Amino acid sequence: MKKIFATLALAVAPMLTFAAGGAGVHLEDMQADLHDKASLQRGLQIFSNYCAGCHDAGYARYERAATDLGIPADIFEANLLPAGKKIGDLMSNAMAAEDGKGWFGAPPPDLTLEARLRGEDWVYTYLKSFYEDETRPWGVNNTVFPNVGMPNVLEHLQGVRHKTCAPAPAVDAHGKPLFDTLTGDVLMEQKCDVIAQKSPGQLSEEEFDRVAYDVTNFLVYMGEPSRLQSESLGLKVLLFIVLFGIFGYLLSKEYWRDIDGH
Repeated sequence: MKKIFATLALAVAPMLTFAAGGAGVHLEDMQADLHDKASLQRGLQIFSNYCAGCHDAGYARYERAATDLGIPADIFEANLLPAGKKIGDLMSNAMAAEDGKGWFGAPPPDLTLEARLRGEDWVYTYLKSFYEDETRPWGVNNTVFPNVGMPNVLEHLQGVRHKTCAPAPAVDAHGKPLFDTLTGDVLMEQKCDVIAQKSPGQLSEEEFDRVAYDVTNFLVYMGEPSRLQSESLGLKVLLFIVLFGIFGYLLSKEYWRDIDGH
C-alpha cells in the first residue's frame, strides 16, 4: 500500500509544483549533477548545519550517504554525525511532530523525497525566493510557496530581500520573457512586486546560488541514491544486448547459409 501511495505522489508531482508555486511563477533551471561529489559533499554539510535540525530525512542513512559521497567514516562521524547518533542510523531528528506544528503551523516535512516530489527546479528556486514580509509569523514569505511557515534559515548568507517597485522583464502568462519583435531586446515594464536586495549577506549572489545548487543537488541524490548505479547498470545491459545481437545475427546468418546450401 505504501508503494502505491508513493507512486501516486510522484505521479501528481507536476500538479503539486504548479499549485505550490502559483500561476506565473518562473522556476529557474537547475541541472543536477550526481557525478559532482564535491557539490554533493557541500550540500550534505549545508543540509546537516541548516536543515537537519527541523527536517527529517528518515528514509536515508548516514552510512549510505558517507559511502556514496566518498567521505571516510571517521571524518563523517567527527564532523557531520549528530550527537547520540550512530553512522548506521536513519537521518532523523529529535523534533516532535506536535512541537513542529506549534512552532511553524505544520510539522516540517521529511525531505528524503522532496526533490523527486517537487522537482529540482522548484527546490532550487524556492531556496532563493524568500523575502521580507512583516505580516508573516517569521517575518518572511516566499514567492514560490506563498505564506510558507518556514523561516529563512539561510538569510544571513543571502541577505535580506524585499518587494519593491522597479523595472523588470515583461513576461507572458507562463512566466516566459517577452521580446521586442524589431530589436529582439527583452521588454521591460514597471512592477511593484519585484524582489530586490535590501541588505547584503555574508555571500555574494553567485556564491549563494552555489549554496542553493549544492543543497538541491544533495536532495536530488538523496531522493534516488542508487541512480548512478542504475545508469551504470543500464549502460552495461545495453552493451550486452548489442553484443548479443551481433553474435545472434552472425549465428543466424551462418545457420541459414547451411540450410540454403542443402
